[in-house]
Amino acid sequence: MSLDNAPTHIKLAVDLIEMLEESNIDNQTIIDALTIALNDFKAKQKQEEQSS
Repeated sequence: MSLDNAPTHIKLAVDLIEMLEESNIDNQTIIDALTIALNDFKAKQKQEEQSS
């Protein structure tokens, strides 16, 4: 299956998954880090929405 025509967010997700799988970091550490990152981006998005 080719990702050539996939939306950008799908391509990014696949890249992140591949990178994290290759990192040999345990799953819980990855989940914890992704949770922090997700919360950070959601907070930034909320700030942007409030300032516009």
